[in-house]
Amino acid sequence: MATRNDPPAGHRDSSQDGQDRVRRSVVQALRRHCPPWLRHHAEDLAQAALLRTLESLARSGEGIEGVPASYLQKAAYCAVIDEIRRLRARPESPLEESVSERVVHPAPRPDAEHEAREAGRAIRDCLAGMVPPRRRAVTLMLQGHSVPQTAGLLGWTLKKTENLVYRGLADLRVCLRAKGIDR
Repeated sequence: MATRNDPPAGHRDSSQDGQDRVRRSVVQALRRHCPPWLRHHAEDLAQAALLRTLESLARSGEGIEGVPASYLQKAAYCAVIDEIRRLRARPESPLEESVSERVVHPAPRPDAEHEAREAGRAIRDCLAGMVPPRRRAVTLMLQGHSVPQTAGLLGWTLKKTENLVYRGLADLRVCLRAKGIDR
């Protein structure tokens, strides 16, 4: 049984159409602005952007139908930036380590710090002696980038990057052995 406040059957409320338009616009804007590594948060980001928009509209007394697309773009962009800042400020880490993840580190030797400093100097010296393309490829590899990531960062083909990394690492091993560092 219909009440006086219900819209007629088959008739959509214009405010509902406006909300759907706003939601679609925010989701489209998020798809453009959201980096791939943050896509799993897209629904939460859309909700945050919509809440901001609705709160702003409530304060100004405007209706949802008059919201410009540029405002929705900005709200989505700000939601993405805020989430990136939040994640960088407080990186997530598991509460408990599993038993298999626990690693027992031996007590450091008294001379370990000195050896580490010497190894660092030797690596820098060896890298300085390499040709620049190999040095760049090996440096990124030592920083933890994979070969495909290194290729993307440097704008090289995968095969070229692979060759430079492996030849550079071989050069680095030879140089370190010549300096007396062999592990």
